[in-house]
Amino acid sequence: MFEKELQFYNTNKEQLREKYHGKHVVIAGEQVIGIYDDAGTAYKETAKTIPPGSFMIREIPENTEDEVQYLSPFLVAHA
Repeated sequence: MFEKELQFYNTNKEQLREKYHGKHVVIAGEQVIGIYDDAGTAYKETAKTIPPGSFMIREIPENTEDEVQYLSPFLVAHA
């Protein structure tokens, strides 16, 4: 689950950090499909049009030490 999304993120993390640091990005397949201020909003808005479990949410930190990963099934259980 989320292999393509993780690979996309890892391949593009520096560009994503430069462009979206401090934001939560929604990744589906090999593309960013949304940018939000918080994970809850990212999940709720994306789930309106894309089935939960088919996208990944990542917080884009200013540096790699602060990296946190949110996966949509986690948010379903804790939303």
